[in-house]
Amino acid sequence: MAADSQDRNLPASQRRIAKAREQGQVARSRDLAHLLSMAAGVVGLMLVAPWATRSAGQLLAEGLRFDARALASTQPMLDGLGHHTWQFALVVLPLGVLMITLALAAAVVGGGWNWSLKAMVPRFGKLDPWSGLGRLLSFGQLGDTLKACALALVLAVVGGLYLSRSIAQFHDALAMPLPAALAQVAHAWLSGALLLLLVLAVFAAVDVPLQRHLWLRRLKMSREEAKQEMKELEGNLEVKAKVKARMREMTKRRMLAAVPGADLVVMNPTHYAVALKYDEATMAAPRVVAKGADLLAMRIRDLARDARVPVLRAPPLARALYTHVEVDREVPTTLFAAVAQVLAYVYQLRAALTGNAPMPPAVPDPQLPPGLDPHEKMAASPAEAAE
Repeated sequence: MAADSQDRNLPASQRRIAKAREQGQVARSRDLAHLLSMAAGVVGLMLVAPWATRSAGQLLAEGLRFDARALASTQPMLDGLGHHTWQFALVVLPLGVLMITLALAAAVVGGGWNWSLKAMVPRFGKLDPWSGLGRLLSFGQLGDTLKACALALVLAVVGGLYLSRSIAQFHDALAMPLPAALAQVAHAWLSGALLLLLVLAVFAAVDVPLQRHLWLRRLKMSREEAKQEMKELEGNLEVKAKVKARMREMTKRRMLAAVPGADLVVMNPTHYAVALKYDEATMAAPRVVAKGADLLAMRIRDLARDARVPVLRAPPLARALYTHVEVDREVPTTLFAAVAQVLAYVYQLRAALTGNAPMPPAVPDPQLPPGLDPHEKMAASPAEAAE
């Protein structure tokens, strides 16, 4: 366990945190729950104290009232007990509901709203006494125990000091009329409760971020766990590489199959080859149906010659088309003029071979707009570096 905890030096991923929340593992602060519960009790007593005092007085008066029917049988006494119990519940229940609500609010504030039934699934492994002893003697459990002892000690010291300084107020209340005595005791009690709430607030302010830190520390991951999670999210890298290679091979086969149907192939003359096709009825502009470099360029050239597709030598246009146009994409407007020149030459050549037009004078040398030929940038870089 120690070696395993030392290996877990990577922060928890969002996926691991989400899984922990699904299993009901969230950061909870008991000190915050204690603070809000006690605050609810104090506020509730302050709000309902006048009404509760009057109701308690009435209950006491009614409870001490006897008549002949109560002496004759026990049923009136049982009926009165049930009635007084219900009235007492009406006094106590609102305070209890307020404390429960704030206790739930403390849990939500500490770890957020988390609804999971997995925390209710029985885990029989926790019945093992040895593992239970290990949990009791763990660093986290000992830390919680020491923190709880420190909180109890501080509360006892603060409460004891306050009582020692306020004992005279309670003593003087014995000689006062009942309303004045109750008011003085209530004031002293409220001052002491607020002092204890201040102590709990200090502990809660420290405990909330501490529990968050410890929770994230328990969720830390080792490098193997991080790699495994990455595989689960993105798949096995070897499998993905094989899939990509397979897709590239299929794209290559589909591209080479389109070469015999092209109108012409523009070459550079050995490094690049780009096959173009234009159908006036179905295309808005000429389209690149295949392209390749080096050996693939030679393969495109051989397929074009076997299919009697014209192969033209136009190095700048071939480089520009290879660099700026993807397969199955139309030629951009910046290259329309250059592509139109070579297509016009091919159409004239076909017409001349069928005897419907004279032979074109020469192979065109289309001019490209500045910046489209990547060879220009490569040629300019040494000069720029020299400057």
